[in-house]
Parts: sequence; C-alpha cells; structure tokens
Amino acid sequence: MDNLITIKNLKKIYKMGDEKIRALDDVNLTIREREFLCLLGTSGSGKSTLLNMIAGLEKPTAGEIIINKQKIHKMNEEQITKFRQKYVGFIFQAYNLIPTLTALENVSLGLTFQGVPKKKRDQMASEMLSLVGLGKRLHHKPTEMSGGQQQRVSIARAFVNKPSIVFADEPTGNLDTKTTYEIMDLMTNMAYEYKQTLIIVTHDNEISDYVHRIIHLKDGKIIEEIMNDSVIKNGVKEEFVYEKL
Repeated sequence: MDNLITIKNLKKIYKMGDEKIRALDDVNLTIREREFLCLLGTSGSGKSTLLNMIAGLEKPTAGEIIINKQKIHKMNEEQITKFRQKYVGFIFQAYNLIPTLTALENVSLGLTFQGVPKKKRDQMASEMLSLVGLGKRLHHKPTEMSGGQQQRVSIARAFVNKPSIVFADEPTGNLDTKTTYEIMDLMTNMAYEYKQTLIIVTHDNEISDYVHRIIHLKDGKIIEEIMNDSVIKNGVKEEFVYEKL
C-alpha cells in the first residue's frame, strides 16, 4: 500500500507565561493506507497532540502534515473543516454525543453538513447503528444508554460516511475490560471491512495487540517503533507481516 499520511519535522510549542512547553519535538512519521497505527504513551507524552495535529484540530508550530497529497498544515479553517467532513471520522474517550439528540440523530448529524437528504441520512444512520448492535436503540438518548452503548453510537457516527481515516483518542478509556475488547473488535473489524486507516491513541498496552504498528512517544518525541508480528482480527490473533499490508 502507498503512504497516506506524511509528517515532516513536526513541532508544537505551547506558551504558558514565560515558559515554553514542547508538546511535539521534531516528529517524523509516515502512515500507510489501511494501516492500523497505535500512538502509545503516558499522559503528557504528546500522543493526543500528535493526533490533533494530523486531524487538523490544531495547527503545528512548525513542520508539515500531508494527507493524500494535500498539505493539511497550510489549510485555512474552512478548508480543513471540509476535508474532515469528507475524509475523517472521530471516536473519543468521552463519546462527545449531544445529550438532547437520539442515537439516530447523533449519527446522522454529520451527514447533514455534507448535504445528504434527511431520508437518506436517516437510512444510513439506522443501518450503521444496526451494524454496531443498536438497531433497537435508535431513539434512545445518551443518558438512557450504558458507556459501552454510547461508545457504539460514537463508532457508528465515525464510520457512517465510510471515511478514509478514523481517529480514536483513548476510545476505551472509560470502559471495563470486557467492553474494551468488544469495542476494539467492533472498531477494527469495521475498519478492515471498509479498508480504512485507523489511528488509535492510548496508554493501554493491550490495545496495541489490535494494530499493525506501535509508535511509542515520550516528551513529544518518538522513542520507539514496533511492528507487530501478530494482530487480533475477528477476536483471534493472526500472524501478520507488515510488508504485505
């Protein structure tokens, strides 16, 4: 597969009074099409900052981010918003669902901004919620659901328009062990089916069993890169050769 994302000499510096904090310090990284990548590290390592940079949620202090030959770091807010709507899905630790909307409405909302007619977007949202096991919960609001069910809604929302890239920031951080495995199986199985690139931020080493490559960050720098020789797929660990991705 070809490289989908190229990151060159990426830096992010935050100013707090007279102090400068280097959240990212000269990061270089390439990510391939259909690759499952884990950004691993403790709190403050820079992993979430790196994800935010790649997703265009924050601007870098210096460096380049190129996705599918498009220079994300040079886009203005309108351009990056349109890019995300078309190519990107997000899954968050805190779910980020709108509490006043039903599951169906939460999933279909993003399609509204893409100009999808109501009948079509409701159909797409309903089908995706059924795929994540919530076909009978279409009209339930987040407060009427468990944490695992809310995360399933957020997964449906991320995948509903079949984006090229799905970003997951600590997607299982609020879940128990059993639900964590269920969510990881669900998320990775869908990404396999739709041939997507999946980028996961986590501090949990067990999550890394689901990905092809692990990038370990510390103090804003990549300190280690690990290629997995086996990956969990459909709940079973299978032998994997990175070069054949």
